[in-house]
Amino acid sequence: LRAEPCFSLTLEIRTCLRAEPCFSLTLEISNMAEANLSAELRVNTESGRSIKKAIIPIAGLGTRFLPLSKNLPKELWPLIDKPVIQYIVEEAKAAGIEEILFVISSDKKVVLDYFKPSPKVEKILKERKKTALLEELKKLQDLTDGLSIHFVFQKQPLGDGHAVLQGKKFAGNDPCAVFWGDDIVDSEMPCILQLSKVFKTCQKPVFALHRIPRERISAYGVVDAEKIASRFYKIKRIVEKPPVDKAPSDLAIVGKYILTPEVFEYLEKAKPSEKGEIIMAEVFDEMLKDGKVIYGYEFEGEWVECGNKETWIMANVYFALKHKELGPKLKKFIKDNMRI
Repeated sequence: LRAEPCFSLTLEIRTCLRAEPCFSLTLEISNMAEANLSAELRVNTESGRSIKKAIIPIAGLGTRFLPLSKNLPKELWPLIDKPVIQYIVEEAKAAGIEEILFVISSDKKVVLDYFKPSPKVEKILKERKKTALLEELKKLQDLTDGLSIHFVFQKQPLGDGHAVLQGKKFAGNDPCAVFWGDDIVDSEMPCILQLSKVFKTCQKPVFALHRIPRERISAYGVVDAEKIASRFYKIKRIVEKPPVDKAPSDLAIVGKYILTPEVFEYLEKAKPSEKGEIIMAEVFDEMLKDGKVIYGYEFEGEWVECGNKETWIMANVYFALKHKELGPKLKKFIKDNMRI
C-alpha cells in the first residue's frame, strides 16, 4: 500500500529420505518489476531434475533454400568455418547434455556422418603434415566424446510437433531440451543452460524468448505473458504471426525449449491441422487452455537466425565480423566497397 516492495518469507523444515533436515525457502516480492530478481525465485536445497537429453529435429525439406538444399542439407551449410548443426551440438554439450536424438529424414543421414571419424582424411593430412587441419578434426571428435548420439526417422514431414513426437520414447520420463536447427544463440552462458537453470526452479516447460522490433513481429510466434520476475514470464497464450497491431507483446518464441513428459502426452492426442500437420504452438495452446503452466525466459545473448537465404547470409556476416582472422579483413572490404 506504500508503493514500496513488500516481502513475504516462508521457511519450511522437514525430514527427507536421507534422515536429514531439508529446507525449502520461498521469497515473494509484490513489486516484481522493480525488484530485478533473477529467475531463481525459489531456493531449494533439493534441486530439481537437470537436463541431460536433447532432441534436434532436422527432417525438414529445407524448401526456403531450394534448389540449393536439394542435395546438401542446410544443416551442413557453413557459418564461416563450421556448419550450422555444429553450433547446435556445441551448445548442447556446453550445457551439460549427454544424449542427443536427431530426428531425420532418410536423405539426411549425411548429417550424422559429419560427426563420425574420418580415418582416410586424417591419414592424408598426417602425410602432408597439415597439423592445423588435423587439430580442427580433433576438435570435432572431442565435441562428440562423452555424447551418446541416436537418430530416428520421421517418415513424412507432418509438422514440427510430429517431429518432436518421434522423440517420445527417447525422452521417456525425463525432461528434455529441444533445439531447432534454424536458431543459434551467441551468448556467454549457453541459452539452453539458462533455460535449464530456470527449469530446475519451476519443473515446468520453459520457452526461450527474445524481443523483436514491432515491425517484424508478424513473422514470429509471439506470447501473451505475465512478467513474474526479471526476464521470467508465465505464458498465457501464443499467437502465431500476428498483425503488428494485434500482437500481444514483442516477445517472440525462439527455437529452444525445455519439455516435460506431459508435453508428449498432448502431442500424441493432438488433432492434425487442415494440412495434416501437428503444430507445436497449437499443442502448447491446448495445454494452456487446460490450465497447464508454461514459462518463458528472455535469455541473455544474441539470437542469430539462419532459416532462410537472407538470415543465413546475415548470420555469416555476423560471425565473420567476430572472427579473429576474418573480422578485420571483412571490415576493410566493407569500408572499401561502400559504393555497392
